[in-house]
Amino acid sequence: MTTQKQPGFAPAAAPHASTIVHTSDDAITAGDTSIPSQGESMPAWYARPKHAEGPLPVVMVIQEIFGVHEHIRDLCRRLALEGYLAVAPELYFRQGDPNDYADIPTLFSGLVSKVPDAQVLADLDHVASWAARNGGDAHRLMVTGFCWGGRIAWLYAAHNPQLKAAVAWYGKLVGDKTLNSPKHPVDIAVNLNAPVLGLYGGQDTGIPLDTVETMRHALRAANAKAEIVIYPEAGHAFNADYRPSYHAESAHDGWQRMLAWFSQYGSKK
Repeated sequence: MTTQKQPGFAPAAAPHASTIVHTSDDAITAGDTSIPSQGESMPAWYARPKHAEGPLPVVMVIQEIFGVHEHIRDLCRRLALEGYLAVAPELYFRQGDPNDYADIPTLFSGLVSKVPDAQVLADLDHVASWAARNGGDAHRLMVTGFCWGGRIAWLYAAHNPQLKAAVAWYGKLVGDKTLNSPKHPVDIAVNLNAPVLGLYGGQDTGIPLDTVETMRHALRAANAKAEIVIYPEAGHAFNADYRPSYHAESAHDGWQRMLAWFSQYGSKK
C-alpha cells in the first residue's frame, strides 16, 4: 500500500492504496454536467454507453462522505459499461467543497453534518428528472450509494415511489436524530417503495453487527422486500479500491450482486 496522494481523490480520503481501479472510457461518454435543482445549478458527473440506442436504465450514484471524487466517477464508468446512464450529483454543493478538508473528522463536522436529508432527497428527485430528459428511462430508475450515500440510498427508497431498486453499501442504519437527519433507515423500513439490497462488512467498527440485526428485524416486521448481505472478512468501505480498507473478494461479489439486483428489479423494460 502506498501513502502518497493521488490526483482526483479527496484529500481526506488519504492514504491511498496501490489497488486503485481505473476504468477505460473508450466505449463510454462521460463528463461533468449541471442539473437544475431547487433554484440552483447542481454539479454532477455522468457516464453512459457511447453507442446506446433508446432510453437507458438510470442509476443514481450517491457519494461517500468525500464527495464526487475519482472513485465515484469510476463507479459511474463501470456502470456505463454495463449499459446504464449513471449520474453522481454533488450533494454537498450548497454547504461547501469536501476537497477543502484534509481529514475525516473535520470533513464530517465542518461539512457533512450540515447537509440536510430533506435537501438531499429533493436534489435526487431533480437528478431523476434530469436523467429522464437526457437519455434515461424514467420507468427504470435505480439508486446505489456508498458509506454516507449508503444511508441515503435506504432513505431514498422510502422517499420516491417511482424508484425500482436500491443497493446500499455500508450505510449507517441507526443513529442520533437531529434536525438535519430526523430519521434513519431503521425508522423507514416500513415505508420502502422499492426492493433494497444492503451490503455490509462484518468487521465494520462504525456499523456494529447488532445494528444490522436491528435493521433486519425492522425489515421483517415490515414485510419489506429487502436483503442484507454481510461479508465476514470485510470492514467499512470494502469497495473503495483506492483505500487500505479495500477487500477485493467482497467488493467483486457485492458488485455482481448489485448488478443482479438491478437486473431483477429495475432495469427490465
